[in-house]
Amino acid sequence: MKILSIQPAGTYGKPAEKFPDDLPQVAFTGRSNVGKSSLINRVLGRKKLAPTSSTPGKTRKINFFEINGHFYLVDLPGYGYAKLPLKVKELWRRTVDRYLESSRGLRGVVFLLDIRREISDLDHQLLLYLAQRKIPLLLALTKADKLSRSQRRKRCENLLAALGGSVADDQVIVTSARTGEGCAELLDAVQSLTSSPMEKEGK
Repeated sequence: MKILSIQPAGTYGKPAEKFPDDLPQVAFTGRSNVGKSSLINRVLGRKKLAPTSSTPGKTRKINFFEINGHFYLVDLPGYGYAKLPLKVKELWRRTVDRYLESSRGLRGVVFLLDIRREISDLDHQLLLYLAQRKIPLLLALTKADKLSRSQRRKRCENLLAALGGSVADDQVIVTSARTGEGCAELLDAVQSLTSSPMEKEGK
């Protein structure tokens, strides 16, 4: 897939706000500091589209980007950053919950995991939630450049085993925002998700 145009399509930080629903959507989510913004920028070929920071919790709202006039890439706030005020974390949770529950355009979720880290309880909870709602899933393993080839294979095996068969091999893409590994493959997979028919009114 070739990126021809990218347009910011709104930023949303409150549960009551109305999200765009006129185009198919694929949402990116993951723990704070998983490298989500860096990966989005690399996948879309833009250096500063999604804000990056060495401080976890930089993305505090839901950001929509219209890609090629065909679909929205949705950047969801990261979760699990303990130092944020409880009120902020609760607002994030309610806003993201409402988006996932109400979006008629959502075609799938790209779930990011740092390939070096174990799966947390929060990761398991969100994966279970997506499975219960039958939302198609891609698992993007980030920061692969930090490990050798043999280490990557071992980590992939361990992570898939920890997921207990809930994620298939063909749903997993090993990525690196620094080297670009897996980014073209991920973009093509996102495009494939957006090609499914729009859901009918009345979800």
